[in-house]
Amino acid sequence: MREVRWERMFPDQLDQAFQECPLVYFTYGLCEPHGPQNAVGLDALKAHGIACRAAETHGGIVAPPDYWHWHESGGAAPWLHQFLGQNRHSWMTCLPPWQHFKNVCYHIRMADVLGFHAAILLTGHYGPNYIDLNTMIERVQPHVGCRLYSLPDKEANQPGFDRDGESTGDHAGRVETSLLWALEPGCVDQSRLPPAGSSERPFAMGHNARESDRRVGERMLEDEVRWLGKKAAELLADHDRVQPAPKLCTYEDVEKVWESVIKPVLKTFHTMQDLDEGQEPVPEDSIWHANWRVPDRG
Repeated sequence: MREVRWERMFPDQLDQAFQECPLVYFTYGLCEPHGPQNAVGLDALKAHGIACRAAETHGGIVAPPDYWHWHESGGAAPWLHQFLGQNRHSWMTCLPPWQHFKNVCYHIRMADVLGFHAAILLTGHYGPNYIDLNTMIERVQPHVGCRLYSLPDKEANQPGFDRDGESTGDHAGRVETSLLWALEPGCVDQSRLPPAGSSERPFAMGHNARESDRRVGERMLEDEVRWLGKKAAELLADHDRVQPAPKLCTYEDVEKVWESVIKPVLKTFHTMQDLDEGQEPVPEDSIWHANWRVPDRG
């Protein structure tokens, strides 16, 4: 397979790849426990691996993965308090939500400066963050020449594990484990799972993790690559139809868009809320209390 990873390509290779297909993939995730059987970088490893396969098949360039993502604040903090207690060794790579989303704006700016016609922003980290990412992309698009589309990888995984229209995504269960197994075999070790029949449930292990299958992961990967290829073609065709000029060219441009377009609605983002429905507040004596409440950044 030809090289598609931006950081591993030579300038002439990047120039050629751009001329052939001016599309870039930005991939996101974080280091977070995904059961004892998976490496903690599953989210970003998965998204980046899927994007690389899509670019190898359909064209495009894959930007270096971003392993720093939202967690530890808002609705994530009560979850950590409940399942980790006072153990801080979650091995997560956390950023506050506003920092993550501003970073994404600067990634988009780079795509526009370089003249990419389209960008697909693919996150392997599920939860409310991808809903907020979609909201942000919708608001930023009028200020960018590059055609944008954001999604969690499970959106491209249709119809899912069993081709039954269900199970398109999970947390360290049979879907994510099977996908990572297909993409990065050295990052999955099923022997680390508790013995079958055991009542032990290690932190963040999906309930059906033992049903994982590398061969099914390969099939799901093929489905996602096919879906992303179609979406990439749609975005490139839309750019050719509209022929917009790059707009987000300077750091100042990014800051202006952030202040005028994103910041006024930031406090409505799901990741900016203190609690999800049904959650209890984080006790003051919990180590997860300090960053729990999200300050009003609007």
